[in-house]
Amino acid sequence: QVHFVESGGGLVQPGGSLRLSCEASGFNLETYSLGWFRQAPGKEREGVALFGYYSESTFYDDSVKGRFAMSRDNAKNMVFLQLNNVIPEDTAVYYCAAKRGLAVWRQNEYEYWGQGTQVTVSS
Repeated sequence: QVHFVESGGGLVQPGGSLRLSCEASGFNLETYSLGWFRQAPGKEREGVALFGYYSESTFYDDSVKGRFAMSRDNAKNMVFLQLNNVIPEDTAVYYCAAKRGLAVWRQNEYEYWGQGTQVTVSS
């Protein structure tokens, strides 16, 4: 059975850091392109970061560029999102996602999704 389980969300102060994790089972992340998406209250879900299967490169939305870092641990079959220097606008439910082939920002291309983990940036 396929599972994609998220953890690491929580309350963090502005300027602080947090690391989100997604652990996959039933499929191998090494053969997938990966994405992180987030949805703030009252807003549409948006792309945050991508990791390309072919390029093994990361791509970031301008809103998080220079502050967030996405990475993959093949041995653990996990993908991470490191959130640094967070701001209140980062408050959202964050989702990991995976798809075969090229990494894209188009959300409905992704086959597997984590359950979501809440990140709240507040003093």
